[in-house]
Amino acid sequence: MTVALAHSRPMTVLSVNLNKVALVRNTRHLGIPSVTRAATLCLQAGAKGITVHPRPDQRHIRAHDVHDLAELLKDWPEREYNIEGNPFHNLMDFVRTVRPHQVTFVPDSEGQFTSDHGWRFPADAERLRPWVAEAKSLGVRVSLFMDADPDQMAGAKAVGADRVELYTEPYAAAWPMPEQRGQQLERFRAAAQAALDAGLEVNAGHDLNRDNLTEFLRTVPGVREVSIGHALISDALELGYAATIVDYNRCIADAFA
Repeated sequence: MTVALAHSRPMTVLSVNLNKVALVRNTRHLGIPSVTRAATLCLQAGAKGITVHPRPDQRHIRAHDVHDLAELLKDWPEREYNIEGNPFHNLMDFVRTVRPHQVTFVPDSEGQFTSDHGWRFPADAERLRPWVAEAKSLGVRVSLFMDADPDQMAGAKAVGADRVELYTEPYAAAWPMPEQRGQQLERFRAAAQAALDAGLEVNAGHDLNRDNLTEFLRTVPGVREVSIGHALISDALELGYAATIVDYNRCIADAFA
């Protein structure tokens, strides 16, 4: 059973992860598809933010993309720039030079296929604390990529994070199975509520799509932002960027109806 969100809460906003656009571009040396053109089309269609994850191996987003998008977003001052990655790799140089609106710290290894787990506390607390403090000293909001474990949220707050991004792949994997879906929704609801109770704001992302997004947002309280890449870019191959962004924003709006 889902629980409707209170209408007094801010509506969730959509941030588009452009990694897969860069991945396709990198298979040739022609500069297409353009990452900045994709960002422009998504912003024009109503996306509220842009997300990139510049991994050390540069298999998708490259250093120049991070800077090109920062320059582009100067023309969209009301939209947000979110850079995600591991602060122990190449991330902090980007944070220092670009100063995005938000940095999302993700505990992935250098060669990891995709992000698949969150930070753990107290194990990661002391090594994360100085990176969180530095990012915040630069005026950058800090979000920590976290599993949906209510017991971990106070630890994220204690190291100075402003937000957590809930890793939603377990929910997406359970989507076709109603009983498991309900169990995962309850798990994410409890984790989000624990984060809110700890004084954190909540983001979410990983394998969210047009099928599963609305029910997630109806059930999980206080989600400020969803970051969506793979499914959204896949949809855009069929529908185009503009129609895809409009439909994802419809999915969000439906959750608040």
